[in-house]
Amino acid sequence: MAGLSEAVAGVTVRSLRGGRAAAVGSALGALYLIWGSTYLGVMVAIRTMPPLLMSSVRFLVAGVLLYVWARRREPAAATAPDGRQWLAAGTTGFALLLLGSGGIAWAEQRLDSGVAALLGASIPLWIALLDRALFGSRLSRWAMVGMGIGLAGVFVLVGPASNGVNLVGAGAVLISSISWAAGSLHARSSPLPRAPLLTAGMQMIVGGALLGVAGIAAGELRQVHLETVSVWSLVAFGYLVVAGSLLAYPLYQWLLRNAPTRVVTTHAYVNPAVAVLLGWAVLAEPLTRSTLVAAGAIVVSVLLIVGSRAVPSRGRVIAFPGVRRAEPAVDQAA
Repeated sequence: MAGLSEAVAGVTVRSLRGGRAAAVGSALGALYLIWGSTYLGVMVAIRTMPPLLMSSVRFLVAGVLLYVWARRREPAAATAPDGRQWLAAGTTGFALLLLGSGGIAWAEQRLDSGVAALLGASIPLWIALLDRALFGSRLSRWAMVGMGIGLAGVFVLVGPASNGVNLVGAGAVLISSISWAAGSLHARSSPLPRAPLLTAGMQMIVGGALLGVAGIAAGELRQVHLETVSVWSLVAFGYLVVAGSLLAYPLYQWLLRNAPTRVVTTHAYVNPAVAVLLGWAVLAEPLTRSTLVAAGAIVVSVLLIVGSRAVPSRGRVIAFPGVRRAEPAVDQAA
């Protein structure tokens, strides 16, 4: 599985150069493996923990640790973030963590982890559509074909032949995917601090607080019974904090600043393969025909989207922090 992740990461960064390509490839490989396995981690954790409050504590713990570490160790974080930066971090945290990660954790009460991961693979499709709708970006013919195949795969997964996939859970994951896509695009041009760990910590603190409010509003406090929390749920929770949040989330923020969004979001296509295999091997989740067909369609979709060349945009052009040359918006889309 690790070899597969490294191979896919290598393909996705061929357009980059030199040491930057090596760094991006390594970061992508780690992101593929870690975030692919977090679907399993969430499924095990929420067996004896309420999903929104579990996610709240997860991100608050990781966020505070990252924030304190960054303020003490990162030169770019020596100055305390101002209100404008906190607002930007809060907006991104709302989209990525409350609606994105929190929505998926809530949905996994109703879906297998592999199915949730496959539905999450629609993120690059929504990024491309939002980029087109908001910034007038133009897509190549093969990218549009790839988007169509990817959407068809989603339909196979949740359509009439889906073998009873819970539509409420599936709808929640699709909303989470759209929110994650919007948050990813927003993060590229918002006035966030240049220190990646500080940025990640701020987003987790705000996102974790919002998840706590949402969990309390949803009545999850009545589901908190510390004496019934299993050892495996605690182990999964620890893995989510350390690997999923402290390691992978800052990697994602770094990648958003150092690689095109269409390359970064390929994690949404590779993660499902990892999640489906782990769900089958560890949790005995079924590998149905519709799941396999959907997975195949998604793989073909990412190959077409990532392999296609961007069409120069006639619309707006976005200048991202830390990038010397303004890049057409389509270059940042999946």
